[in-house]
Parts: sequence; structure tokens; C-alpha cells
Amino acid sequence: MLIKIYPENPNPKAIEQAAEVLKKGGIIIYPTDTVYGLGCDITNHRAIEKICKIRGIKPEKANFSFICSDLRHISDYIKPIDTTVFRVLKKALPGPFTFIFNANNNVPKLLSSNKKTVGIRVPDNNIAREIVAALGNPIISTSIKDDDEVIEYSTDPELIHEKYEDLVDLVIDGGYGDNEASTVIDCTNGDFEVIREGKGDIEAYL
Repeated sequence: MLIKIYPENPNPKAIEQAAEVLKKGGIIIYPTDTVYGLGCDITNHRAIEKICKIRGIKPEKANFSFICSDLRHISDYIKPIDTTVFRVLKKALPGPFTFIFNANNNVPKLLSSNKKTVGIRVPDNNIAREIVAALGNPIISTSIKDDDEVIEYSTDPELIHEKYEDLVDLVIDGGYGDNEASTVIDCTNGDFEVIREGKGDIEAYL
């Protein structure tokens, strides 16, 4: 199923429809402020396993991000962080960053057998954030990759739908996606170490 949602003014009914799919253990493809994401409810182990199967990876090897609607949820999944780090997060988010933190015991057991860290995102995209808010907890997410050798990420929602319609429950057309992923920043030692350069420039917030 493909539904159109406008990022400037997301239709509440469509947002609720997407949240309901997630609550029932469904998989959605949705826009962010960078690339399109493949996501499910963080509390649904079967849905997480489905995403791993689609991507052809084992849950314990997966580098998923937790998509949050704001900073309120992050303390549920990460160990305490110092005030300086939190101040930078408040300035940089919502934005095109994935921040890596030390995980606490609330991270789904399915993912945490070998994982001590977790990636947190608050995208600057109303559709993504409002779906998470309607769901009531984070979405676990991975980027939609493209088979094309030139283009790393799929950007056209209609083509994404054609490719994934038999594998997922809902594709949200929020307009063309970006072809540049988020900047990944390791904060596990209290510093801001860029481990993947992407769309965001963290220097502007330090």
C-alpha cells in the first residue's frame, strides 16, 4: 500500500494509519530528513526479525537506528550522558545526525546480545516524528539502499513501492528522498567523534 503524506502539513488520519500498521507489527517505509527508512515498532521482536530478513542480516549484527520524536525517549535506551553532550543534542536535533551512545538494558534483547551501543536519531521531518509520536515509542529503522552502483540510496517513493510492496505493509510517499545519509557521531566517550560524514555538520553545534 502506498499513501501520500505532505511533510509540511501531515494529514493526522494518514499519520494514525501508519502508527496503527506499526502497532500491529507491520513494517513501513517512510521519509526522513536524509534517506528513506525501513522501520517497525521497537517493542515488536517479530517485526524486527522481519526487517532483518528483508535486509538479509542477523539481528545481533544489525546497525539499526532508534528514531525518536524528540529527546524525551532517549534516556529510556541510553546510559546517562553529561550536560555538555545533552546541550549539543538540543541544538543539533531535530537534524540529519545519528548519535551513538552506550546502551542501557532497555534495548530490545534481540538486538543487544553483542551490542553495547545504540544509534539515536530525531529527524528534521514532520512525517517521521509525528508517526513516532502517534506510536508512543521509537521506531527501529534502517536506510533503504539501492542496487544501483551510482546511487547508494533509493530516492523515488514510487520506485521504492514497486520494489518493496510485497515485503512491507505500507510505503509513505513524502516526496523525493535525499541521497545522502545522516552524519554518524560516536558519543560513547563523552566526545563527538564523526565516524561517517553525511548530511549534517556537527561543528556548527559544538
